Amino acid sequence: MLQEKLLGFALMGVEWVLWVLVMLSVLCVAIAVERLIYVTLNKTPRTKLHDAVTKFLAGGTSSAFIEELKPLRGIEAQVLVAGVNAAIANGSDSAEEVIAGHLKFSRSKLNRGLIAIGTTGSNAPFVGLFGTVLGIIQAFHDLAGDVDNAQDAVMSGISEALVATAVGLLVAIPAVVLYNYFQRRNKTTISDLESLAHLVLSRIKAQPKTVEER
Repeated sequence: MLQEKLLGFALMGVEWVLWVLVMLSVLCVAIAVERLIYVTLNKTPRTKLHDAVTKFLAGGTSSAFIEELKPLRGIEAQVLVAGVNAAIANGSDSAEEVIAGHLKFSRSKLNRGLIAIGTTGSNAPFVGLFGTVLGIIQAFHDLAGDVDNAQDAVMSGISEALVATAVGLLVAIPAVVLYNYFQRRNKTTISDLESLAHLVLSRIKAQPKTVEER
């Protein structure tokens, strides 16, 4: 009974597997587009950010630093503004905790959705291989019912089955490239932000009363 049900499932063919791969491909493209839009809209202009930090480290006031960063969009400016505001309100220890919390939150927002792309990249070839196996099972089942045209039936069935493996690789390769690209970009963004945050915190801790009271 179980064997018959499994055979019936296998004989459903490879077409539904191909549709699964197509849907996974569309999902990855949609997430990639959304991530690109998010990163673009939440990127702080590097030159203006570095100029503001340089002025602050050279002796600028906290209020002037905040005023320079407020008009700038992006994760970097938001994190630094939150840290300096915390230093003004509650001291340097509070600023360190606030910046650390914002960094974790920013990292999670940057990586949102990437697990779907990474999972697709690592598993799409196996989904394609699964479709190929189903196609071969169907080909041999058709062969059993049409021995006279054995060669044509097997060759045609196997060629159709191998399409699933090809499509699986076609979906997986771009997904892996996209995943690696976003992972590297996000790590660079967080690493640069951590460096700037350490510099700002060092300025706050070096002259806590002067910085916090300004």
